[in-house]
Amino acid sequence: MSDHVLAIIALAIVFTVATVTSVHMGALAIVAAFVTGSLFFGQSADDLFGGFPGDLFVVLVGVTFLFAIARNNGTVDWLVHASTRAVRGRIALIPWVLFLVTATLTAVGAVVPAAVAIVAPIGAGFAARHRINPVLMGLFIINGASAGGFSPISVFGSITNGVVSRNGIPGNPALLFAASFVFNVLLCVVVFALFGGRALLGHRVGDEGAAVPPPAGTGGPAPSSPPSGSASAAAGAPGGGGAVALAPAPAVSAAEPEIRLDGVRALTLLGLLTLVLGALLFDLHVGLLALTVTVVLSLLSPESAKGAVDRCAWSTVLLVCGIVTFVAMMERIGTISYLGTEVAGIGTPLLGALLICAIGAVVSAFASTTGILGALIPLAVPFLLAGEVGAVGLVVALAISSSVVDSSPVSTSGALVTASVPESERETVFRTLMVWGFSMAVVAPPVTWLLFVAPGWL
Repeated sequence: MSDHVLAIIALAIVFTVATVTSVHMGALAIVAAFVTGSLFFGQSADDLFGGFPGDLFVVLVGVTFLFAIARNNGTVDWLVHASTRAVRGRIALIPWVLFLVTATLTAVGAVVPAAVAIVAPIGAGFAARHRINPVLMGLFIINGASAGGFSPISVFGSITNGVVSRNGIPGNPALLFAASFVFNVLLCVVVFALFGGRALLGHRVGDEGAAVPPPAGTGGPAPSSPPSGSASAAAGAPGGGGAVALAPAPAVSAAEPEIRLDGVRALTLLGLLTLVLGALLFDLHVGLLALTVTVVLSLLSPESAKGAVDRCAWSTVLLVCGIVTFVAMMERIGTISYLGTEVAGIGTPLLGALLICAIGAVVSAFASTTGILGALIPLAVPFLLAGEVGAVGLVVALAISSSVVDSSPVSTSGALVTASVPESERETVFRTLMVWGFSMAVVAPPVTWLLFVAPGWL
């Protein structure tokens, strides 16, 4: 048995064991990397630690720490109210507003994780307050980041178009951006229908005597006297009538006192603005910048920082960092390159193109979309140059297939969304995003292949 096959089997075992037992997937992945790396792949402890995503660790900790402070001092609640006023209280429009905000951030140059890190906690706060399905809100934000992510000046777009240009492959940056944007808009229409969006239509914040209906799949309308208490969630697969269902919460009445912008909240908003501008204009590391803002706010307002560090999504941090460490070991021993090379050598170019899209989708669900785009496009060069498969069509299909799976909770964007929701809902959101993310890994490659590759028009 080759090292590559063994590594793939080990990864499959990690997911199987973590799914059917209570063993933490992140811890199991690190142990699997240690055992298989030491016994079979000649990897030292230094090699394994070299694959630990320190930058991702800092991003997850820094952003969740910062927004824990923002929640403590009421800044997130103020932002939620401001968003509500912007759409005149139409709750069904809020996910679309956040989609456009996130798409704009990535389209003008923000890296996808940075944009999701900025917007996801705001979306989670609104979802919790008005009983919008947190999965719906999270997917709109992630899809928005992917929609804007392939503009000619964006990070994904620049990398993809650069790889295409360096390898002498025909490209079409405008079509890449337009196709990705439209695909994600249509995907959000599906998400809106599946995860309770239709129940939000016609409802406004402050409707007198009427609560916003619970998400689809709860089995009926909200009671006239909703019980108080924290929201609870029930697991379920997308589209199967089992979307995340939150228990009813008190209606928001028109008489609810307005949340005002005081000094501490203004300072927090200034910190968040600094995070956005630092990531967009100066290409500063979003995690390091978030921690810097957090420390400054802690010094200026110690009350806001009380208990905030305990609200960091430590379980999610371990999960994502563990999986990425294992996948990094697979990249180091050449398993990812091996898979791409084997596919590129297939005698039937159309089938090879489909398999490359599938590999891009599956691997990107665990690892860096940026890295996958940079690795798989060159591996497809031999039969792209032969002219049997349209180069533009395959690049578009591969780009979309590799990015829409970012909703997987073991991918950075999915992890940030999972980390942003209240702890009581985190496990349910994680499981639902896992099902949705891997559904995208199955659905997106053949759909994009049929649209952009098989017809041969690109």
